[in-house]
Amino acid sequence: MRTIKLLSIMLLLGTLVTSCYTEVMVEDDYIQEAAPNLRELVHSYELWYVYINATVGNGEVPFLQRAFTVSFKGGELYANNNLAGFGKTGNGYGIPVGFFNTINGKLNIDHDVDGLWGLEVFVVNYNTIELYDGQSDTSYFLKGYQRNNFNYNKIFYDNLHYFLQEYDLWEKVKTSSEGVINEFDDENFLQFFEDGKGSGFRSSLDPSEISLNKIIWDYQGGYEVFNLPNNNLVKAVNLDYDYMGSDYFELYVLNDSTVELYHTGSGTVYTIMGRGFITYLKSGASQLGKIRVKNQNATRNASVKRT
Repeated sequence: MRTIKLLSIMLLLGTLVTSCYTEVMVEDDYIQEAAPNLRELVHSYELWYVYINATVGNGEVPFLQRAFTVSFKGGELYANNNLAGFGKTGNGYGIPVGFFNTINGKLNIDHDVDGLWGLEVFVVNYNTIELYDGQSDTSYFLKGYQRNNFNYNKIFYDNLHYFLQEYDLWEKVKTSSEGVINEFDDENFLQFFEDGKGSGFRSSLDPSEISLNKIIWDYQGGYEVFNLPNNNLVKAVNLDYDYMGSDYFELYVLNDSTVELYHTGSGTVYTIMGRGFITYLKSGASQLGKIRVKNQNATRNASVKRT
């Protein structure tokens, strides 16, 4: 797969064949001459977006698998692992997660949680690089941006299913007076997670006044987030209850911890707030928390119903 290895004293020649993966964003065939050294190359962009869908190999580099972006500042490694606060945390860089150096033409990472990693670096085009882990024979593809031309909102909405997992649970704090009575009126807590089989959820009928650590989960199932045609700021969410049918909502994000669910069947709007924010790689739950997988939201052929 690789035709060019970046060494600190070599000039870049040739092109990289890209037919064996699908989502490396190569706008043209032009390959820029390599930077004088690897350290200068990784510093050339403020943000490197991890195109998880383009990953090649069956292994895993955990800190790249979790990150939406990584940044190399001085000798520190930063990452945006959360969508809550995305674009604001660390002035857009995210949180510090370790250190790096570029000795002997390799990108050496000392990660706070995942330890030491030595990655080879290959140039795909003028703003796309490949990070190759030889131990697992796995490649990640990163595209460089400056913060002022990076579309934080697009990445946020494209990955909204992960945002729902960034809180221990969601509490219903308001139900609109409009709308027909339906069974979801009685469900006051929701929890979203990855269970090894895909995206799962649980819901509870417990009253809002209950202590969060005493909640009993009454229902469970799987959930899926859909795109809606011609609307980038509204998503559709389908809660598929085990043996009990499903509920379909339009999802509106109000802020980093509050969303509205519009129940299209009844016309009711539910406001839910996240409780127990999980800072990935910094909290006790982080090592078992969100792992990005190859995913592309399907588009649901339905117009927005809420007026």
